[in-house]
Amino acid sequence: MTDTTTTAPSIAGYKAGTWVLDAAHSDVQFTVRHMMISKVRGTFGVKSATIIAPENPLEAKIEATVDVSSVNTRDEGRDAHLRSADFFDAETFPTMEFHSTGVRLEGDEFLVDGELTLHGVTKPVTFDVDFGGFGTDPYGNYKAGATAKAVINREDFGLTWNAALETGGVLVGKDVTIELDLQGALQA
Repeated sequence: MTDTTTTAPSIAGYKAGTWVLDAAHSDVQFTVRHMMISKVRGTFGVKSATIIAPENPLEAKIEATVDVSSVNTRDEGRDAHLRSADFFDAETFPTMEFHSTGVRLEGDEFLVDGELTLHGVTKPVTFDVDFGGFGTDPYGNYKAGATAKAVINREDFGLTWNAALETGGVLVGKDVTIELDLQGALQA
């Protein structure tokens, strides 16, 4: 049985308040199987992210918006295909959005539950979060760092395009790993 804590944990350096994304020090990455034998990695640009952090971090509210047209896999042809109606349909669905529904502590692991909206479909997703810590930058800004990871099935979000391979299998895997490297600044 999993031990889920709902009381406020002690986190060294934690401060309540509104935190906003430091885009210059943050990244949204994804990984998906290609031809069933290797992985393709890519990134997205984050438009915005805000964390409303009360005294109890387990009561935090998180909202983030990603610019889908910013997809970058280091291959312009593939990126154009990903933006097309075969995949993200970025013209119709320009953003991917996440809204948290709860924060849990299982053992010493933070889990953030929420709803991910991608390609016009909203599904529940849970991110495993690892706090990097807190600190003040040379300009006096109080910062926090964290990484988060989740795996989604792209077909659950209507991203079903694929191509059969002569050797068996398909061109694009179903499971997509989303990894976030985030840094935020506490607003004064």
